[in-house]
Amino acid sequence: MSSQYIPSFPFKERHDVYPEIDPQAQYASKSHKGKVVLITGASRGIGEELAVTYAKAGASLILAARTQKALDAVKAEILRQEPSAEVLTIPTDVVDLAQVEAAVKAGIERFGKLDIVIANAGKADSFDQLITQKDPSEWWNIVEVNLKGVYNFAHFTLPYLSKVDGYFIVTTSNGSLVRIVNGSHYMISKQAVNTLVELIALEFPNVKTFAVHPGVVDTEMSRATTYESVDSAQLVSATYLYLTAGKADWLSGRLLSVTWDMAELQKDWKDKVGKEDGFKSRLVVPA
Repeated sequence: MSSQYIPSFPFKERHDVYPEIDPQAQYASKSHKGKVVLITGASRGIGEELAVTYAKAGASLILAARTQKALDAVKAEILRQEPSAEVLTIPTDVVDLAQVEAAVKAGIERFGKLDIVIANAGKADSFDQLITQKDPSEWWNIVEVNLKGVYNFAHFTLPYLSKVDGYFIVTTSNGSLVRIVNGSHYMISKQAVNTLVELIALEFPNVKTFAVHPGVVDTEMSRATTYESVDSAQLVSATYLYLTAGKADWLSGRLLSVTWDMAELQKDWKDKVGKEDGFKSRLVVPA
């Protein structure tokens, strides 16, 4: 969503990588060496940037997306930048339960475990039709990709993540917090995903799980909307790497945005958020 839809908090809003989350030290130390990271929606945009970032940090990768050709191109780019990286690509439709189960099984057979899962696959459109005008199958498809696609991977990966006190990150949207005409399918799906993250944290308390708004990055999906892209894909990947390095486990089960200043959030907001159990969905009743 554009900045007018970003909740107003009194800490700085970021659009590019900044010192607190700079991944260079993690690249140098190979902070994620020995870790196995599964990324959905990994064939382009944010997913591709995430894959390259985690490879540079030493992780082994399982990349899932719908087309093998696109996955092959991402793998080639990863190996160009990090020749020793281990990369398994698996063409997968996140809505297809059997394909998701097969992808997770293939990843476990190859690497023996899962440490981090990033449910990044998503879908949006231009919000140009009322509920009664939009083809119901198209409406439900966006809900299914954004919600069912996350649930499918959660269902099959959480047992493995629980064994290693792992991480489960969902790419959500601040669109979940607003109500815009013609956007019901997208906003419902993202609000539901935020709640799913809260429930995963309750059912699997040793798995750190976050619903993360990635800002507005110039991707094929964002171009389908009418919102101006102002944030970098590197800001997203650096923030995710920061989170999975254990820098902000106290945010587990909550919604956060990569555009927030993580240093300021840690310094000035950690106690407040903990005390009021903030950054979660709730009904506010006027006093």
